[in-house]
Amino acid sequence: MAYDGFTTAAMVRELNDLLSGGRINKIAQPEPDALLITARGASSQVRVLLSANASLPLLYVTQKNRPSPLTAPNFCMLLRKHVGSARILGVRQPGMERVVIFELEHLDDMGDLRRKKLIIELMGKHSNIIFCDEQDHILDSIKHISANMSSVREVLPGRDYFIPMTQDKADPFSVTDEEFLERLCEKPAPLAKALYSSFTGFSPVMANELCHRAGLDPDDHTASLGEIHKLHLARCFRNLMEQTQEGDFSPQIVYRGTEPTEFGVFAYGQYGNEYSFRSFDTVSAMLEEYYTSRDLYARIRQKSSDLRRIVATCLERERKKLTLQTRQLADTEKRDKYRVYGELINTYGYGIEEGSKSFRALNYYSGEEIDVPLDPTLTPAQNAKKYFDRYAKLKRTQEALSAQTAEAAETIAHLESIAASLDIARTQADLSQIRDELAEYGYIRKHVDARKAKGARMQEKSKPFHYVSSDGYDIYVGRNNYQNDELTFRFASGNDWWFHAKKMPGSHVIVKAGEGELPDRVFEEAGSLAAYYSSGRTAPKVEIDYIQRKHVKKPAGAKPGFVVYYTNYSLMAAPDISGLQECQ
Repeated sequence: MAYDGFTTAAMVRELNDLLSGGRINKIAQPEPDALLITARGASSQVRVLLSANASLPLLYVTQKNRPSPLTAPNFCMLLRKHVGSARILGVRQPGMERVVIFELEHLDDMGDLRRKKLIIELMGKHSNIIFCDEQDHILDSIKHISANMSSVREVLPGRDYFIPMTQDKADPFSVTDEEFLERLCEKPAPLAKALYSSFTGFSPVMANELCHRAGLDPDDHTASLGEIHKLHLARCFRNLMEQTQEGDFSPQIVYRGTEPTEFGVFAYGQYGNEYSFRSFDTVSAMLEEYYTSRDLYARIRQKSSDLRRIVATCLERERKKLTLQTRQLADTEKRDKYRVYGELINTYGYGIEEGSKSFRALNYYSGEEIDVPLDPTLTPAQNAKKYFDRYAKLKRTQEALSAQTAEAAETIAHLESIAASLDIARTQADLSQIRDELAEYGYIRKHVDARKAKGARMQEKSKPFHYVSSDGYDIYVGRNNYQNDELTFRFASGNDWWFHAKKMPGSHVIVKAGEGELPDRVFEEAGSLAAYYSSGRTAPKVEIDYIQRKHVKKPAGAKPGFVVYYTNYSLMAAPDISGLQECQ
């Protein structure tokens, strides 16, 4: 989600509570486009990170320090000279703009009291950190924007500072209900788009949330709104803005399984049961956790991109091969017809006239009369031999293709299981095991390097996921095929319970049984884990097979993770694991 006006408003309120009346102690510039300001607040020392990164502009309070260059950049040196020990009068947000202004007070070289402004604009690729005097003259900025770079506004020392027009958007704090509806309905667009394109501070997610609160579909056209719907939407809009003004924020992160997908400063109602939520005491804690988690997932995704490409390519090749083989196999189904033709020619051949193109005979297998085509240039014996040869060829083809299609289907199932393992990989160690499996089965080349092999042995070993059920039972989930085999056939004992999504790639789930019977809730929670860690995790319900481990067998020569069982129980489980505690 973008750092929108509502998140900015919540952050400004938090900064005011922490910093108003405090004093700056230290200013550092750890990145070319970021500042780290350390200040003594009302009760403790506070670090504030300001980042004008084009792809990830940020502003939040952090406990982490960051290394800075030995020689401070010019912008940092200027700030240290003027406001290195300034008092923070307050922090404000103009309207609902993604702009935060730090009002600072300091003594100049003559000992006179002066005021300065440090402004951070959180506007995507246009983000910037700007230092101004009390007359809003720009003293310097972390990014210099000349007239050649922007026709809207120059950001250079000596120029006047102003907030650029935001595409004729209105300030949601200043509009009346009538003006709100008038601006909204004058745009021929879906409702959510009309909202975020008409009012500052609204992101697409917040526009969807407002529609949800009003009980409206965000994709409905503005022209289709009735009067009652308009009035209800205006009332929900006013309630949202009052909630923002009063600082009634509830920072939370939205998770799909264990992956963070969204964050916000209000309790969202637009997400379904497949999502879970984690609340935070502060906006800064929410932002730091969200971007740290997203960064982890992004890095693993990036590192696994080559493996994903290899698996996708192999899958596409094997599926094309299987389609072709299946089509060829279907052509061999007519082989018995040629055998019958040959037998009928041998049986009734004495009555066939020379040069006949066909003859009619009783098929003693079906009791029906059929026409048998003949080659008039051949004798009946030669025609019979021709049909028997064709039958033998198709039979050999059918036997070969049956084995090949079974092998191709097995390879596809193996590759799909590897793809499912890549979807749940979290660490480099997980990827290493998957890479080893791909190399072992010839999907990629195996490069043997003594130094790399030694390093691989020394790195942290990937371990199965470990959860604790609501009743205190240990549940383990394999991250990949090697771990599935390890869990099922080496770690689990015979009386432990084994779970797996039915007829789809997924992890093996083991519940350590201990003494006595397992509560029903444990089976439900283990089933939810098996559903979530499978290719059916996006479905509302997944059918799960479960059985005691002693009844699960591994066929000789089977690929990792592949097992057979002949009697089992089944249950339907939702892939929702939000109520389960994962052990680190």
